[in-house]
Amino acid sequence: MAIKDMDWGDLRYVLETVRHSGLSGAARALGVNHATVARRIAAAEATLGVSLFDRRPTGYVPTEAGLDAARTAEAFEAHGATLSRAIAARDASVSGPLTVTAPALMIQTVLAPILGAFIAQYPEVELTVLGANAPLNLAHREADVAIRISDTPDPDLVGRRVAAQSSAVYASHSVLEALAADPEKELGWLRFLHWEPPNKAVRAAYPNTRVVMNLDDMVAMIGAVRAGLGATRMACFLGDTDPLLGRVPGLPLFPYPSVWVLTHADLKNVPRIATFTRFVSDALRRQRGAFVGEASHGQE
Repeated sequence: MAIKDMDWGDLRYVLETVRHSGLSGAARALGVNHATVARRIAAAEATLGVSLFDRRPTGYVPTEAGLDAARTAEAFEAHGATLSRAIAARDASVSGPLTVTAPALMIQTVLAPILGAFIAQYPEVELTVLGANAPLNLAHREADVAIRISDTPDPDLVGRRVAAQSSAVYASHSVLEALAADPEKELGWLRFLHWEPPNKAVRAAYPNTRVVMNLDDMVAMIGAVRAGLGATRMACFLGDTDPLLGRVPGLPLFPYPSVWVLTHADLKNVPRIATFTRFVSDALRRQRGAFVGEASHGQE
């Protein structure tokens, strides 16, 4: 066979195997089984007449030819994404598919009614919402719009900083009642693994603070706080809107990353994307008091 007979789709399987260091990761990324990945790699090798991977007991290890093939596939991927954005940018109507990524807890607490209002006003937009905590790649059209909480948003994206944020320390009402009855009582602390332990302000106000549990997921964290297992710091838009929680007294507000509404530069003028970013940005700005801890959710 000649390279002109190449099924260029096979190179995608080569690329994902290199990216994910083996068949298992490539299969998960592509949504296929191991046998399919192995078969498509073998087909690429047969066409090119060269081994792209060394088959070792530890897995598939790319050869130099394999790395060259992966780089070529990556270039195709980038050109395909550019073409996709260029085609999308020609769309002149507020209709068609629109994929939005945002933190799941923000969707649950703040965004759901805003998204409902948007689709009521623009029923021809086919809205898909991804509650992703891991950032998706807008350049590759994994999403069209990203609503992100960050102090350092992706410099390749464009958009608006729609709200500053604050955080506070929250606990269940039972924990707050126990502290009110005995201010010297030990304060159990629930530590989010991605954050530092209780800071100086917390320890100064509550010297008997002790970490009682570490958690790596904010949904699990909120459940633990609600159950009375301890106190923790969280964004005000989460804590202030939860009727089962209250702020631990004697502590200040703390800084928290801002809320951004972002898209790729090539897509910013697509009518449905521009309309959506403007609609959501305006709605979130009207709730700035909730984000900085000055008002409860829903207050203007």
